[in-house]
Amino acid sequence: MTHRTFGRVDAFDPEQGLLVMPPETTGAGYWTGCPGVLYEPERGRFLMTYRQRRPRGDARERGWRCAIAESADGLSFTDIWAVEKEELKTSSMERFCLLPDGDGYLLYLSYVDPADSRWRVDVCRAGGDAAFDVATAEPVLTAASTGTEGVKDPYAVRIGPAIYLFASFAADAGLDEAARARAHSTGDIYNVGGTSCPTGLAIGLDGRTFDWRGPVLETGHGWDRYQARLNSFAALPGGGYLGFYDGSSGPAENYEERTGLALSFNLIDWQRLTPAGPWVTSGTNTGSIRYMDVVPVGEQWWLYYEMTRADGSHELRVTRIPRPTSEKGD
Repeated sequence: MTHRTFGRVDAFDPEQGLLVMPPETTGAGYWTGCPGVLYEPERGRFLMTYRQRRPRGDARERGWRCAIAESADGLSFTDIWAVEKEELKTSSMERFCLLPDGDGYLLYLSYVDPADSRWRVDVCRAGGDAAFDVATAEPVLTAASTGTEGVKDPYAVRIGPAIYLFASFAADAGLDEAARARAHSTGDIYNVGGTSCPTGLAIGLDGRTFDWRGPVLETGHGWDRYQARLNSFAALPGGGYLGFYDGSSGPAENYEERTGLALSFNLIDWQRLTPAGPWVTSGTNTGSIRYMDVVPVGEQWWLYYEMTRADGSHELRVTRIPRPTSEKGD
């Protein structure tokens, strides 16, 4: 009997991953994470976007700083650019995403709109030095343009002439105006419930103007029934794409999501592969592993992720696994 295995990927122990960046201090609410990594072998470097957060009640609470860091080995990073939340007049920032664009880059930013307290995504451009000026940022996805309660955490890839922009969104749950006002009063509807948070897709050509296609990865019915945020994916040797997504069962887990797997053959229709439970968890009380970004490097996949420590803070780690291969036999 002939059998074939296309791109098997085994779970791993995230606590065995290598530390890339610690939190700025210990304690619940202090996070370093939301990694987004570009590997540029022709330039001999890795570029990584990441975010720093502080707990609510701090003088500069929530996502107060986002940065781009450079590394020659993918492990030791040095900041080359940063923005603090006051420059965007926002109460919080979350995941950013770099996309190569000619001799420079596009940077997709997600932050809370100071005008209406809803999450939004903007874009700005810079040359090869990645010296971005956020004053030039243009809106890409907003609550109004997507018909949602907010949109954030962009993940952009170029497929031929098109740019596919995936983002988490707070679905329109038909809230009345009073309930909607209460939900957005905290500046983070993701953390108060009253909605669900699947992944949506926008497609465009110039990196600035997009056609919002709506949901492509829906929430599940168990551990991921509240949120299903597609963070990254990579091509499998036998065809298709393996995606890594964050799932949670309710707003109480909004800060401590866990990682699941999904499969797609066209980047539009995604099938969850882990309906019974997360793919990997850590040994902490929450087991939270989130924002996993897969980066093909030679014969390996480097998986960058944000992990909860025993003291409640979050740190940024990487683990390296063999790149999946096609196997066949009799």
